[in-house]
Amino acid sequence: MTKIRLLLVEDNRILCESIASMFKKRPDMHVVGNISSNENIVQSLGDLKPDILLIDIILTSQNSLELVKLIRQQFQEIKIIVMGLVTTQSNIYKYIEAGVAGFILKDADTSRFVKTILKINRGLWVLPPLLTGSLFSQVVKNAVSGSTYSITDISTRITKRELEVMELIAEGFTNKEIAQKLNISTYTVKSHVHNILEKLALSTRAQIAKHAHLSELSKSTSDSASLLEE
Repeated sequence: MTKIRLLLVEDNRILCESIASMFKKRPDMHVVGNISSNENIVQSLGDLKPDILLIDIILTSQNSLELVKLIRQQFQEIKIIVMGLVTTQSNIYKYIEAGVAGFILKDADTSRFVKTILKINRGLWVLPPLLTGSLFSQVVKNAVSGSTYSITDISTRITKRELEVMELIAEGFTNKEIAQKLNISTYTVKSHVHNILEKLALSTRAQIAKHAHLSELSKSTSDSASLLEE
Protein backbone atom coordinates (compact mmCIF):
# COMPACT_ATOMS: atom_id res chain seq x y z
CA MET A 1 0.00 0.00 0.00
CA THR A 2 1.30 3.43 -0.95
CA LYS A 3 1.19 5.66 2.11
CA ILE A 4 0.05 9.28 2.01
CA ARG A 5 3.08 11.37 2.95
CA LEU A 6 2.23 14.14 5.41
CA LEU A 7 4.31 17.13 6.48
CA LEU A 8 3.25 19.30 9.42
CA VAL A 9 4.11 23.00 9.81
CA GLU A 10 3.22 23.98 13.36
CA ASP A 11 5.12 26.19 15.84
CA ASN A 12 3.55 24.60 18.89
CA ARG A 13 5.76 21.54 19.29
CA ILE A 14 3.44 19.75 21.71
CA LEU A 15 0.45 20.24 19.42
CA CYS A 16 2.50 19.22 16.41
CA GLU A 17 3.57 15.97 18.08
CA SER A 18 0.00 15.35 19.19
CA ILE A 19 -1.31 15.69 15.63
CA ALA A 20 1.49 13.51 14.29
CA SER A 21 0.68 10.79 16.83
CA MET A 22 -2.80 10.45 15.28
CA PHE A 23 -1.30 8.85 12.19
CA LYS A 24 1.49 6.69 13.61
CA LYS A 25 -0.48 3.44 13.55
CA ARG A 26 -2.28 4.05 10.27
CA PRO A 27 -1.06 1.81 7.45
CA ASP A 28 -2.08 4.37 4.81
CA MET A 29 -0.38 7.49 6.19
CA HIS A 30 3.14 8.51 7.13
CA VAL A 31 4.31 11.77 8.73
CA VAL A 32 7.58 12.60 6.99
CA GLY A 33 8.34 15.59 9.17
CA ASN A 34 7.27 18.14 11.78
CA ILE A 35 8.76 21.57 11.19
CA SER A 36 8.31 25.09 12.57
CA SER A 37 7.92 28.35 10.67
CA ASN A 38 11.48 29.48 11.40
CA GLU A 39 12.87 26.56 9.38
CA ASN A 40 13.35 26.53 5.62
CA ILE A 41 9.94 25.18 4.69
CA VAL A 42 10.41 25.36 0.92
CA GLN A 43 13.65 23.36 1.14
CA SER A 44 11.95 20.82 3.43
CA LEU A 45 9.21 20.34 0.85
CA GLY A 46 11.80 19.60 -1.82
CA ASP A 47 13.69 17.17 0.43
CA LEU A 48 10.74 15.36 2.06
CA LYS A 49 8.35 15.39 -0.92
CA PRO A 50 5.03 15.22 0.98
CA ASP A 51 1.73 14.55 -0.72
CA ILE A 52 -0.13 16.74 1.75
CA LEU A 53 1.06 19.70 3.81
CA LEU A 54 -0.81 20.61 7.00
CA ILE A 55 0.00 24.18 7.98
CA ASP A 56 -1.08 26.30 10.92
CA ILE A 57 -3.01 29.40 9.88
CA ILE A 58 -1.06 31.46 12.46
CA LEU A 59 2.73 31.11 12.31
CA THR A 60 5.17 33.09 14.42
CA SER A 61 7.97 33.55 11.89
CA GLN A 62 6.13 33.68 8.57
CA ASN A 63 2.86 34.85 7.06
CA SER A 64 1.01 31.60 6.39
CA LEU A 65 -1.03 33.05 3.51
CA GLU A 66 2.06 34.30 1.68
CA LEU A 67 3.77 30.99 2.40
CA VAL A 68 0.84 29.11 0.86
CA LYS A 69 1.09 31.27 -2.27
CA LEU A 70 4.83 30.59 -2.54
CA ILE A 71 4.37 26.84 -2.08
CA ARG A 72 1.61 26.67 -4.71
CA GLN A 73 3.92 28.41 -7.18
CA GLN A 74 6.77 25.97 -6.67
CA PHE A 75 5.02 22.72 -5.70
CA GLN A 76 1.67 22.53 -7.48
CA GLU A 77 1.42 18.79 -6.88
CA ILE A 78 1.34 19.21 -3.07
CA LYS A 79 -2.11 19.56 -1.54
CA ILE A 80 -2.32 22.03 1.34
CA ILE A 81 -4.58 21.81 4.38
CA VAL A 82 -4.81 24.86 6.64
CA MET A 83 -5.29 24.18 10.36
CA GLY A 84 -6.89 26.73 12.68
CA LEU A 85 -9.28 27.24 15.56
CA VAL A 86 -11.65 30.04 14.55
CA THR A 87 -11.40 32.10 11.38
CA THR A 88 -13.69 34.32 9.32
CA GLN A 89 -15.23 33.46 5.98
CA SER A 90 -13.35 36.29 4.28
CA ASN A 91 -10.08 34.93 5.67
CA ILE A 92 -10.90 31.41 4.48
CA TYR A 93 -11.71 32.78 1.04
CA LYS A 94 -8.24 34.34 0.75
CA TYR A 95 -6.68 30.92 1.30
CA ILE A 96 -9.03 29.38 -1.23
CA GLU A 97 -7.85 31.90 -3.81
CA ALA A 98 -4.25 31.09 -2.84
CA GLY A 99 -4.87 27.44 -3.69
CA VAL A 100 -5.34 25.49 -0.46
CA ALA A 101 -7.25 22.20 -0.69
CA GLY A 102 -9.17 22.56 2.55
CA PHE A 103 -9.42 23.52 6.19
CA ILE A 104 -9.58 21.62 9.46
CA LEU A 105 -10.08 22.81 13.02
CA LYS A 106 -7.08 22.02 15.22
CA ASP A 107 -9.36 20.71 17.95
CA ALA A 108 -10.92 18.13 15.59
CA ASP A 109 -10.75 14.50 16.65
CA THR A 110 -8.67 11.83 14.93
CA SER A 111 -11.59 10.65 12.82
CA ARG A 112 -12.15 14.13 11.40
CA PHE A 113 -8.45 14.60 10.63
CA VAL A 114 -8.26 11.25 8.86
CA LYS A 115 -11.43 11.80 6.83
CA THR A 116 -10.25 15.26 5.76
CA ILE A 117 -6.87 13.95 4.61
CA LEU A 118 -8.38 11.01 2.73
CA LYS A 119 -10.88 13.24 0.93
CA ILE A 120 -8.27 15.79 -0.05
CA ASN A 121 -5.90 13.06 -1.20
CA ARG A 122 -8.70 11.91 -3.56
CA GLY A 123 -8.92 15.41 -5.00
CA LEU A 124 -11.93 16.65 -3.04
CA TRP A 125 -12.20 20.01 -1.29
CA VAL A 126 -13.01 20.16 2.45
CA LEU A 127 -14.54 22.97 4.53
CA PRO A 128 -15.03 22.97 8.32
CA PRO A 129 -18.33 21.15 9.14
CA LEU A 130 -20.04 24.39 10.23
CA LEU A 131 -19.78 25.80 6.70
CA THR A 132 -20.72 22.66 4.77
CA GLY A 133 -23.95 23.11 2.84
CA SER A 134 -24.06 26.85 3.45
CA LEU A 135 -24.15 29.74 1.03
CA PHE A 136 -20.44 30.12 1.68
CA SER A 137 -19.79 26.57 0.49
CA GLN A 138 -21.31 27.53 -2.86
CA VAL A 139 -18.95 30.52 -3.01
CA VAL A 140 -16.08 28.09 -2.43
CA LYS A 141 -17.21 25.79 -5.25
CA ASN A 142 -17.41 28.73 -7.62
CA ALA A 143 -14.00 29.98 -6.54
CA VAL A 144 -12.40 26.59 -7.10
CA SER A 145 -14.02 26.35 -10.54
CA GLY A 146 -12.79 29.82 -11.48
CA SER A 147 -16.07 31.72 -11.13
CA THR A 148 -15.96 35.42 -10.32
CA TYR A 149 -18.65 34.96 -7.66
CA SER A 150 -16.86 36.08 -4.49
CA ILE A 151 -17.08 36.43 -0.73
CA THR A 152 -18.61 39.87 -1.15
CA ASP A 153 -21.71 38.22 -2.56
CA ILE A 154 -22.41 36.85 0.90
CA SER A 155 -22.33 40.30 2.45
CA THR A 156 -24.70 41.66 -0.19
CA ARG A 157 -27.23 39.04 0.86
CA ILE A 158 -27.34 40.50 4.35
CA THR A 159 -30.08 43.14 4.42
CA LYS A 160 -29.76 46.53 6.09
CA ARG A 161 -32.08 45.43 8.87
CA GLU A 162 -30.22 42.16 9.40
CA LEU A 163 -26.99 44.12 9.68
CA GLU A 164 -28.58 46.34 12.33
CA VAL A 165 -29.73 43.26 14.24
CA MET A 166 -26.22 41.77 14.03
CA GLU A 167 -24.66 44.92 15.42
CA LEU A 168 -27.14 45.05 18.31
CA ILE A 169 -26.57 41.37 19.10
CA ALA A 170 -22.83 42.10 19.18
CA GLU A 171 -23.55 44.87 21.69
CA GLY A 172 -25.34 42.40 23.94
CA PHE A 173 -29.00 43.36 23.42
CA THR A 174 -31.78 40.77 23.77
CA ASN A 175 -34.41 40.17 21.09
CA LYS A 176 -36.93 42.20 23.09
CA GLU A 177 -34.51 45.13 23.45
CA ILE A 178 -33.61 44.97 19.75
CA ALA A 179 -37.32 45.02 18.86
CA GLN A 180 -37.81 48.16 20.97
CA LYS A 181 -34.78 49.89 19.48
CA LEU A 182 -35.76 49.14 15.89
CA ASN A 183 -39.49 49.60 16.50
CA ILE A 184 -40.35 46.15 15.19
CA SER A 185 -41.93 43.08 16.79
CA THR A 186 -39.95 40.48 18.72
CA TYR A 187 -41.18 37.90 16.23
CA THR A 188 -39.61 39.91 13.39
CA VAL A 189 -36.32 40.09 15.29
CA LYS A 190 -36.37 36.32 15.72
CA SER A 191 -36.98 35.95 12.00
CA HIS A 192 -34.00 38.19 11.22
CA VAL A 193 -31.81 36.23 13.62
CA HIS A 194 -32.84 32.98 11.95
CA ASN A 195 -31.99 34.39 8.51
CA ILE A 196 -28.61 35.64 9.72
CA LEU A 197 -27.73 32.26 11.19
CA GLU A 198 -28.72 30.51 7.97
CA LYS A 199 -26.93 32.92 5.63
CA LEU A 200 -23.69 32.90 7.62
CA ALA A 201 -23.83 29.17 8.48
CA LEU A 202 -23.78 29.92 12.22
CA SER A 203 -25.71 28.21 14.99
CA THR A 204 -25.84 30.57 18.00
CA ARG A 205 -26.25 34.26 18.90
CA ALA A 206 -22.77 34.14 20.43
CA GLN A 207 -21.36 33.18 17.05
CA ILE A 208 -23.20 36.08 15.43
CA ALA A 209 -21.63 38.43 17.98
CA LYS A 210 -18.17 36.97 17.39
CA HIS A 211 -18.65 37.15 13.63
CA ALA A 212 -19.66 40.81 13.87
CA HIS A 213 -16.62 41.59 15.99
CA LEU A 214 -14.01 39.60 14.09
CA SER A 215 -15.03 39.79 10.46
CA GLU A 216 -15.16 42.70 8.08
CA LEU A 217 -18.73 41.93 7.13
CA SER A 218 -20.22 44.99 8.82
CA LYS A 219 -17.82 47.35 7.08
CA SER A 220 -18.05 45.73 3.66
CA THR A 221 -21.83 45.55 3.85
CA SER A 222 -22.37 49.13 5.04
CA ASP A 223 -20.02 50.34 2.29
CA SER A 224 -21.82 48.37 -0.40
CA ALA A 225 -24.22 50.15 -2.69
CA SER A 226 -25.98 46.90 -3.48
CA LEU A 227 -27.44 46.14 -0.05
CA LEU A 228 -30.80 44.44 -0.22
CA GLU A 229 -33.76 46.30 1.13
CA GLU A 230 -35.90 44.75 3.84
